[in-house]
Amino acid sequence: MVAVLPTRDATSAPSEPSSDAKRTVAGVTRARLSEAVRAAGVPDKQVRMRVNQLWKWIYISGVSSFDAMTDVSKELRAKLTDLYTLERPAIVTEQVSIDGTRKWLLRLPRRGHEARAPEVECVYIPEEDRGTLCISSQVGCTLTCTFCHTGTQKLVRNLEVEEIVGQILVAKDRIGDWPGAEPPGDGAMLPTSERKITNIVLMGMGEPLYNFDNVRDAMDVASDGEGLSMSKRRITLSTSGVVPEIGRWGEEAGTMLAISLHAVRDDLRDVLVPINKKYPLAELLDACRNYPGVSNPRRITFEYVMLKGVNDSLADARELVRLLAGIPAKINLIPFNPWPGTEYECSDWAQIEKFADVVNKAGYASPVRTPRGRDILAACGQLKSDSQKLRASERGAAAGAPDNGV
Repeated sequence: MVAVLPTRDATSAPSEPSSDAKRTVAGVTRARLSEAVRAAGVPDKQVRMRVNQLWKWIYISGVSSFDAMTDVSKELRAKLTDLYTLERPAIVTEQVSIDGTRKWLLRLPRRGHEARAPEVECVYIPEEDRGTLCISSQVGCTLTCTFCHTGTQKLVRNLEVEEIVGQILVAKDRIGDWPGAEPPGDGAMLPTSERKITNIVLMGMGEPLYNFDNVRDAMDVASDGEGLSMSKRRITLSTSGVVPEIGRWGEEAGTMLAISLHAVRDDLRDVLVPINKKYPLAELLDACRNYPGVSNPRRITFEYVMLKGVNDSLADARELVRLLAGIPAKINLIPFNPWPGTEYECSDWAQIEKFADVVNKAGYASPVRTPRGRDILAACGQLKSDSQKLRASERGAAAGAPDNGV
């Protein structure tokens, strides 16, 4: 089923946020929040205390109004309200799959010269004892992986820290994952665990290592023990193989790592994952062997999409085992999820099982990922929005036109 959420007039999608509107502080870092309270007139000696107050209201209680912060003075609440908001990215549509997967199309504020507010997708995948949130790091993608729907959408821009964290806040709002909050009344599946979001995967739109600083800072917010408190062992960054940034990510962020591998030969990976032309398999796997903290308890996940007649032979399976020798790893076999216009097909199930058997017998855990949300194009490799980056001439024309929204 597809639910288009009502907005203020209950009939249309959210209007486009203005590029000169008040900035939100929901989703920002402690440093940014410190700047905000200073701008609101808080003396330096009180800044840390006030930041701690706001931090808990935003990231533990999940409030969306400064007026709800009852231990903050009315004067400061009024000043903060004049200067900032606690708005999240606006939900344009929410789709709920027959298997309980939820996909949100989120509208972001316009920045600078943007004529239209960009949009990204975010997916929540519930299971009986866990809930995984798949978040985006860019609007579009610079990479053109041929099996990935996002790869057909050119990069519009990187997401800001608050736009990355904002996806988490939106999801927690919608599924009732704040203290005392009620779950949605649509009857869709939710985990039985107290926390409804137990895992975060940076596997949505974009290559997260090409937005390194913002993604790192966003994950610092997500893992802050006095706020959202996500364990870094429950946060996984997936990269197509930006080799120079892999080690740095391990040192500065320290989350779990996943590699979008998908091929065992350079000639084929050059086609499926074109960044391989710049960082071939030997360099990528060397970076994985040297990833800070990699060990059997902190194995690297290698993602391998199963494409019929392309990369699914038993010879490919044996070469995969050979390539990963010496790397603490698990191999995630992903049945290809079709999308409009693709030329690829999913491998036959019997072939996937044979492939998995070769990998399993070599001693690697090789779960076959159960496709989730296929019916709403929310499964792995299916995400895409309609946002486009305008050419300079188009930006100039748009700047002189009235803003009538969408």
